[in-house]
Amino acid sequence: MRKKVDERIRTLIENGVKKCHRSMFVIVGDKHHYQIVNLHHMMRQATVKPMTSVLWCYKKNLQLSSHQKKRMKQIKKMRQRGLLDVEKEDSYLLFLDSEKIRYCYYSETENILGGTYGMCVLQDFEGLTPNILARTIETVEGGGLVLLLLSSLTSLTSLYTMVMDVHKRFRTEAHPCAASRFNERFLLSLALCEACIVMDDELNILPISSHMWSITPVPALEGPGGLSESELELKNLKEQLHDDFPVGPLIGKCRTLDQGKAVISFLDAILEKSLRMTVALTAARGRGKSAALGLAIAGAVAGGYSNIFVTAPSPENLKTLFEFISKGLEALDYKEHTHYELIRNPDYKNATTRVNVFKQHRQTIQYIQPQDHEKLSQVELLVIDEAAAIPLPVVTSLLGPYMIFLSSTVNGYEGTGRSLSLKLFSKLEAENHLLAKKDDKSLSGSLFRKIELNESIRYAVKDPIESWLHGLLCLDATNQIPRLNSSGLPPPSECDLYYVNRDTLFSYHKESEIFLQRMMALYVSSHYKNSPNDLQLMADAPAHHLFVMLGKVDESKNQLPDILCVIQVCLEGQISRESVIKSLSHGSQPSGDQIPWKFSEQFQDNAFPSLSGARIVRIAVHPDIVGSRYGSAAVDLVTRYYEGQLTNISEAECDDPKYDEFENASLKVTEAAEKVSLLDESIKRRANLPPLLVHVQERRPEKLHYLGVSFGLTWGLYGFWAKNKFAPFYISQIPNAVTGEHTCMMLRPLNTDDVELNGANEWGFLDPFYQDFRQRFIRLLGSSFRSLHPALALRILEPRVGAKKDIRAEAKEPTSTSNGVLGLEATTLTPYDMKRLESYTDNRMDFHLILDLVPVLSHLFFGSKLPVELDYIHKIILLCIGLQNQDFTYVKGVRIPLPCREGHRFAKEVQLSGEQITASIFKVMTRIYRYLYGLATKEVESTLPRLREVVMLPDSRSVEDDLNDAAKQVVEKMNKEEQDYLLNPDMLKQYVIVGQENEIEAALLKGQGKISSSGVVSVKSSRRKEENGKVKFKNGKKRENDRGKFNPKKRKV
Repeated sequence: MRKKVDERIRTLIENGVKKCHRSMFVIVGDKHHYQIVNLHHMMRQATVKPMTSVLWCYKKNLQLSSHQKKRMKQIKKMRQRGLLDVEKEDSYLLFLDSEKIRYCYYSETENILGGTYGMCVLQDFEGLTPNILARTIETVEGGGLVLLLLSSLTSLTSLYTMVMDVHKRFRTEAHPCAASRFNERFLLSLALCEACIVMDDELNILPISSHMWSITPVPALEGPGGLSESELELKNLKEQLHDDFPVGPLIGKCRTLDQGKAVISFLDAILEKSLRMTVALTAARGRGKSAALGLAIAGAVAGGYSNIFVTAPSPENLKTLFEFISKGLEALDYKEHTHYELIRNPDYKNATTRVNVFKQHRQTIQYIQPQDHEKLSQVELLVIDEAAAIPLPVVTSLLGPYMIFLSSTVNGYEGTGRSLSLKLFSKLEAENHLLAKKDDKSLSGSLFRKIELNESIRYAVKDPIESWLHGLLCLDATNQIPRLNSSGLPPPSECDLYYVNRDTLFSYHKESEIFLQRMMALYVSSHYKNSPNDLQLMADAPAHHLFVMLGKVDESKNQLPDILCVIQVCLEGQISRESVIKSLSHGSQPSGDQIPWKFSEQFQDNAFPSLSGARIVRIAVHPDIVGSRYGSAAVDLVTRYYEGQLTNISEAECDDPKYDEFENASLKVTEAAEKVSLLDESIKRRANLPPLLVHVQERRPEKLHYLGVSFGLTWGLYGFWAKNKFAPFYISQIPNAVTGEHTCMMLRPLNTDDVELNGANEWGFLDPFYQDFRQRFIRLLGSSFRSLHPALALRILEPRVGAKKDIRAEAKEPTSTSNGVLGLEATTLTPYDMKRLESYTDNRMDFHLILDLVPVLSHLFFGSKLPVELDYIHKIILLCIGLQNQDFTYVKGVRIPLPCREGHRFAKEVQLSGEQITASIFKVMTRIYRYLYGLATKEVESTLPRLREVVMLPDSRSVEDDLNDAAKQVVEKMNKEEQDYLLNPDMLKQYVIVGQENEIEAALLKGQGKISSSGVVSVKSSRRKEENGKVKFKNGKKRENDRGKFNPKKRKV
């Protein structure tokens, strides 16, 4: 059954062909593939161009196989089963067989960069991402069609709740539900796209495309009067250079004035034949970069260049480039097969990979993979196309002493476009100015040139699809940054923090769109890793939250305030112990929760993931106030907010439902529940939305235990986060493939009652993990981090670089052992090591004889076990030689940044000479030796015998009192001894007269009974001699003699 097609559909296609603009159709229904044929037929009727190719992108499966033989088998089986209506399918099958269709998975859309197609078909809406939209739609030329196929839907608003494939990466254990805010904004944007029609699978236009009711045909532009100003200028340029060779013929192939000027700049560089020249060409999609490079290469062949190498992410990206190389050679009177030949490689789907030219002499244009930089020894000209899709370190490795042409897309859909402009180009410009100063040359003879293309080639200016796509994905956000009035800016301490409600932000209201564009503009201007996928992450990820720092908001003025800083955080943690144990046992990590999983993997800790935290995903400061401490102020406000210092809500008020109004304002799609058909459905913006901005004092913060951040390790970024009291716990050993930087993760514990903190250390519960990380980092400096800049490595080991107080001043003094002078764990310095060190410090030995001691001493010093104070430069030299195992030649080539007061910045860079390095290492070894010698001296002194020290203290008594007391003590002692002596029976025994009684009587009779006046009677004693203190009597008995006692021989009567 035939049906008349709505004239508005045909009119839109014809207007697009006449104006060289693209048209877009969204087809809803399961029979959409039938209408692909009809729309393609109408496009072919409206255009006079030759047959164009079709790009068909899908997620996984096609209705019919893309392989012709397999497709014929499928058709045969379907006919046998009665599943195929031959009358309806004939046109569709004929379309598949006759047209040149390029099938491509969504996951492989990077391979279509640089290609141009007349029609693009996108099926499997749930697999689409913003990056895929940007890649595929921009490949369609002017007058072509973009077809978006949707399966049968009861309501278009069901897209608001559709689960996209990318949502799987957004979900976490604590946040399992993702919202489809991006789909809502996408659908609402279609209602305002001037070149888009939403219709069902029977070509009935739906009410959402009501703006197409008044579409009218436009007249075709004919004659000179239809040329724009730039087209007239290009025409005049072609006429002026028509007779110049090789410029004239090549300019004749250019389609825009910008492209013509770019080709002239390339040819000027080629004719200069400078071996150190880099020309960079940057532009948005569809500006003719690859074509300009192809024409320039043809000019290089005419200029006599023999070895020309071309590189790109894939040979398929070079289809346009090799096509225009061929066109340029033909314009220069080179004939294929006669003067040159094209070599195609079947391994790359028969893409052209080599051009052999043999008209004058042997010349070669050869494709190489970006990783094969070692093959560039004989290159004269290197061309890098789509450099934004090549990892930045790979691009850097391709640079060398030869001429380089480089092109890049900077709109950011590749993800690294800004990386080239912010990193590589700035580096090349700095080197250019430095070399110009050294050679005393003017800047006109510079070694680096930059060219920009603004005018589109694939389609005409003011293409409505381009405007719609740029607005939807914020691709031209850099033009949305308003200038700030520096005189009216408040200081950072007086700024306020506001929470951004994402339901309102992505509601597609006019004010919300302006605010969103400004936020994305700050992202693009501050970060080099940007892609449209970041927009969907901001909109749909359930754990992500947005904050902005504003000045004082005047509510009386009906205007949006200027954004000073944007912070995007992601809530992480709250992972069950069972999930952690399972992950550790299997060695796998689920998506999301980057910091908890990485922390658990590094330290094998199953308790930390159960804590709740927030990772600062991005922080972007307005470019007019960069370096004015606004970023640090924003981080401080976020920290205080999550610590509960900024919220004025009491615990009783927290239970009030009105404070959960902004959190529970989930999408309530009432339109999807209405029982109306697609032809009667009206799509409108949602009303009664919550406020866009909410002061953090009016919002209850989540209970968190820490703040974290993950970034590419650089001097500036690490200094910024270290200044804001973040401590590192992980640095990847393998650099990132895109940026060439090591991924660094840092944490800052928050003051909370849920975790026991030790007030004696700086990092709280993180301190033991930080110390473990520090020791591991020191051990890895000689291997994985050997190429890390020594100044950055020193900053990681010593967070307070430049501070007056050295952290080793607080270290404990090392202990000595009996095995050597200094024994610390397994590291021991022997007496022979000390002798060699002494000889070196006395200038009696060369440095290479103590080179083996430098790593030992370096590990002791940076392990905070040698409290020796060294200068900043001395520390860097010791780290470079001792920990990174580098030689003096490497140290001489290192540019050492001198830190300033701000910590994360440096005032200037210096380079050391060989004499300075030798003198510095001599000073370092001398100071270390003096400390070790003092330690050894103390050890020897501790082993020597020492007299006991007598302490003489003054007596509080006087001399006279002391003598009197002593006299009293002597008298008392004497009296006591005398009494004891007289009363002692043993004492009386000494007075016993030894002898016979008859002898005594004889003595008395001899005196006639009278006693002499002396009272003494003499009696001969029987004792003879004394032996060993014993008295020996005549009778043989012995008796002890009391020495010092009176032993009289005579007895007084």
